[in-house]
Amino acid sequence: MASADTARRREIWSWALYDFANSPFTTLVVTFVYATYFTQAIADDPIHGTALWSRGVTITALVVALASPVLGAIADRGGYRKRFVLLSTLVCVVATALLYRVMPGQVVAALVLFVIANIAYEFGTVFYNAFLPDIAPAGRIGRVSGLGWGVGYFGGLLALALALVGFVQAENPWFGFSREAGENVRATNLLVAVWFLVFSLPLFFWVREDRSRASPAGRVVADGMRQIVRTFREVSRYRQTVRFLIARLIYNDGLVTIFAFGGIYAAGTFGFTIEKVLIFGIVINIAAGAAAILMGYLDDAIGGKRTIIVSLIGLIGATTLAMTATSEAWLWVAGILIGIFTGPNQSASRSLMGRFVPKSVENEFFGFFAFSGKLTAFVGPFLLGVLTDWSGSQRVGVSVVLVLFVVGLALLLAVDEEEGARARTGLEPARA
Repeated sequence: MASADTARRREIWSWALYDFANSPFTTLVVTFVYATYFTQAIADDPIHGTALWSRGVTITALVVALASPVLGAIADRGGYRKRFVLLSTLVCVVATALLYRVMPGQVVAALVLFVIANIAYEFGTVFYNAFLPDIAPAGRIGRVSGLGWGVGYFGGLLALALALVGFVQAENPWFGFSREAGENVRATNLLVAVWFLVFSLPLFFWVREDRSRASPAGRVVADGMRQIVRTFREVSRYRQTVRFLIARLIYNDGLVTIFAFGGIYAAGTFGFTIEKVLIFGIVINIAAGAAAILMGYLDDAIGGKRTIIVSLIGLIGATTLAMTATSEAWLWVAGILIGIFTGPNQSASRSLMGRFVPKSVENEFFGFFAFSGKLTAFVGPFLLGVLTDWSGSQRVGVSVVLVLFVVGLALLLAVDEEEGARARTGLEPARA
């Protein structure tokens, strides 16, 4: 028994370390460092740069939304979950490393590599999330999900700190990099790539994948397509899952927009330097990581839906404060609050989906989970870019986030968590 418990703990921690591995991509590339550098140094001006960055995030969202359910079904039928995580990780690592070579003014190259890396990151997350119902013990799915998000935020925090001390602020950046042409800032992409590659290894070594239900190799794609068709036909059985995914489709768009434009907003509206944006990101990650872990216990106690409701109310208040802040101090307060409620929102959303997902089709359903997170995820970034371009004010653009959180909360109130959990046993994978 002791050996089995040890193996389970090692599997859970190995799974959580993948969050630790990939979080620097979102913190350094998507949100705080490269996004800010793109708008400030690569694009011709911050307003136009903000609009262009929003286009890149929009393309990512559309590709992931359309492809995730299909790839998820194929992974279910072929037992390819771990292989797809590996392939996605390697593509993201390579594309991120190549961002180091992009010079100021090379807008197209920067956006193409960013979109490739971001799509690969998102696909990897789909299959990574699908392991959660398999590795989490009964009654502890909220804590395990919270552990992953918490460890992930601390991974982002440590990477931010290293980037700040070793590359961005240093008079003599580490490893002989120069400060000319922003090389020290561009080198943070190499840090992200190496970090992601190294810390993802435990998942591939120690997290097991059940391939006992895999279809024969020649029938994987056909069986996967039949599985998707069957799921859509029987979707009425899972009306609470559908309601939840529709609500998440809206409120997650608000989170995507915050992640893509948090650093850009701080730099463009409040004049934050890249150094200050990094410190801002470190503080937010401390708050988010601690809150994700602690509220994982709350999730198991009161349920995922109630935990998400609490987080959305907090995010509505924090976004309003960020949008109306008249001083840098109030922006710091808003940022910390956003961190406190973002971690639990993401963690509880994943755990609630884990409670709803039927056995044997985890990849497909988490593909729909990604679909719900990306189907309209272009709307927030796109509208933020359009409104910022039109008004000349990032504050006007950020108002989109507030609307998305309010609408998402209203839709979430209709979800019955207990009914959704009871329905999870009703679907078996298609048999050829």
